[in-house]
Amino acid sequence: MYVAPSVVVEAQRAFWAFLRDHLQSKGMVGLPEILDEILPHHEAWLDPRLVLAQTCGFPFVKHLKSRVRLVATPVYEAPGCSGADMCSFIIAREKDAPANLAACRGLRAAINETGSNSGYNLLRAAIAPHAGGRAFFTDILETGGHLASIEAVRSGEADLAAIDCITYDLLRRQAPERIEGLVILTETPRGPNLPFITRLSASDHEIASLRAALKAAIDAPELADARAILGLKDVTVRDDSAYDILLAHEQAAIAAGYPDLR
Repeated sequence: MYVAPSVVVEAQRAFWAFLRDHLQSKGMVGLPEILDEILPHHEAWLDPRLVLAQTCGFPFVKHLKSRVRLVATPVYEAPGCSGADMCSFIIAREKDAPANLAACRGLRAAINETGSNSGYNLLRAAIAPHAGGRAFFTDILETGGHLASIEAVRSGEADLAAIDCITYDLLRRQAPERIEGLVILTETPRGPNLPFITRLSASDHEIASLRAALKAAIDAPELADARAILGLKDVTVRDDSAYDILLAHEQAAIAAGYPDLR
């Protein structure tokens, strides 16, 4: 799910190459040689050939939980992360940033998509206590991705956006010019990091093999540089129910009279 800047893509390719070779050495067959970077992620998640993918936590808990198998949850070393949990940063332009979240009423918000946890669900959870059951923003701009949302805020097309803290940290470390002139207003409520999944038909043995390969990748000296680029320091196995907190954030917003970001 993290595809920018280009150095991140290269690190992911190296990570997959290690996983592929490790799994093959343990007898797994039919593995793709390279990552599929073309298939839209919404299609990849439910592809019956799926070996391993990363998904957003909100679609996982709302639509995928009974249709895929949870493999593991990554643990990132980035500001905004705590163990295997993360938040989003609500960003604005530094030169005209509002004093606090309550002061954002009447502004324009950019979102990546309505199905996103980090760009939509967590932002709604943060705004709901301030909305009073009424419309809060004058406009919602759907950009299609975090990078586009960041650019919309920088250009003045929007006034704020909620950006996955891991995405923000990747840019901070690898492409700081992409966030120049921006400031973090606050953090959103938290939830588990974006999970690794596989197809529903995967056997328990395959799940165990995937988890062992991921753990081996965390320990492999030859992947030290790739892990550092990704900010990836561990993987952990959590129950599917760990992601129910994301539904709780949604339900809390609904109970507060703020079912939709508006």
